[in-house]
Amino acid sequence: MLLLTGEYEHTLDQKGRLFLSNKLRGQIDAHEYGSDYYLSIGANGVLCLYPEKYFQQIALAVDPGMGAPDEAVVYERLSFALASKVELDRQGRLLVNEKLRKRASLGSNLTLVGVRDHIEIWNTEDWEGYLADHTAQYQQQSMQARKIVLQKQSNELE
Repeated sequence: MLLLTGEYEHTLDQKGRLFLSNKLRGQIDAHEYGSDYYLSIGANGVLCLYPEKYFQQIALAVDPGMGAPDEAVVYERLSFALASKVELDRQGRLLVNEKLRKRASLGSNLTLVGVRDHIEIWNTEDWEGYLADHTAQYQQQSMQARKIVLQKQSNELE
């Protein structure tokens, strides 16, 4: 199971390359999830980096026979059209093509965020704003989750 965590600040170089830190890469089992990656625009226009085999599972997860046919077509079309397969170079950098950088409105100061099964790539300033806007909500949800876990543990002891 993928469990990507942490936040890592990096700079996009003049050639559009982004360093993927060893701490973040080390959280991904290359044997299980592949050694290459896919970049794709995700929720809210945030650029997402998925391990190769995991991306394939997600991209193929929507069954064209379920739900409204138009929705499945849109999902399939955009999932593949807006994705780009990328490989790391020997220094652990990946090339973020200009179209994806433009679509995600990325500058040069970036924060990579581990989000369970993928890595999100944010402008550092935007990420800091997101944190400021959502930290109180997160703290409340965190307390609720802890209560649920403690209640389950208490019930198991009875």
